[in-house]
Amino acid sequence: MEKAIQVKGLQKSYKKFHVLKGVDFEVEKGSIFALLGSNGAGKTTIVKILTTLLKQDSGAATVNGFDVAARPDYVRQSISLTGQFAAVDEILTGRENLIMIAKLRHLANPRQIADDLLKRFGLIDAGDRRVSTYSGGMHRRLDIAMSLIGNPQLIFLDEPTTGLDPEARIKVWKTVKELAEGGTTVFLTTQYLEEAEQLADRIAILHEGKIIANGTLDELKRLFPPAKVEYVEKQPTLEEIFLAIIGKKEEK
Repeated sequence: MEKAIQVKGLQKSYKKFHVLKGVDFEVEKGSIFALLGSNGAGKTTIVKILTTLLKQDSGAATVNGFDVAARPDYVRQSISLTGQFAAVDEILTGRENLIMIAKLRHLANPRQIADDLLKRFGLIDAGDRRVSTYSGGMHRRLDIAMSLIGNPQLIFLDEPTTGLDPEARIKVWKTVKELAEGGTTVFLTTQYLEEAEQLADRIAILHEGKIIANGTLDELKRLFPPAKVEYVEKQPTLEEIFLAIIGKKEEK
């Protein structure tokens, strides 16, 4: 499979705090890749480096075949980033937000683009309402819709469901799955174990500046101690796997 992202030996420090200590991973095109880790693990630092907002101290990273340090302009043209907080203008309507971004990208038929995205994200009835009246889930769906204008090959979602209620979170999950089904590569960071379990083709666990596990959910389950078989074999949850792997690393 062709790689959308390749990272090798990535290191980053802030003054005396060593955040990334030699991070390695790859992301296949058209897949959903989840980077899982607790607060402060370095997830957002990795996203900032891969989206050219921050320079690494050492190591290499390529996105869509472009080196993030040597060819940042090419990287930016092929990606989109949705951060932890929705970057929408609350004074404008949902439709006006979408039209504005389409015009900034110098695309033809910005109104048609806005209409298509409102329909795709289930916001057509709210399209002419001010965004200040939207719920948290609607904010997030509009934010992701804005990120897709121009058809980026790869979209970064940095903790996209933080602060959302369960119903809104499920709607965002549905949107993310549809993106991957349409051929978009999705790089997702999350603190929610269930989110990674529901969405990701591959999951990498970032702990104390390093990737300590990386694989499919089934592969990660094999790292967990075998289940004790009684009447029914109990399969470990991703939370149990995460805690078991973290515990092993801390014992060493």
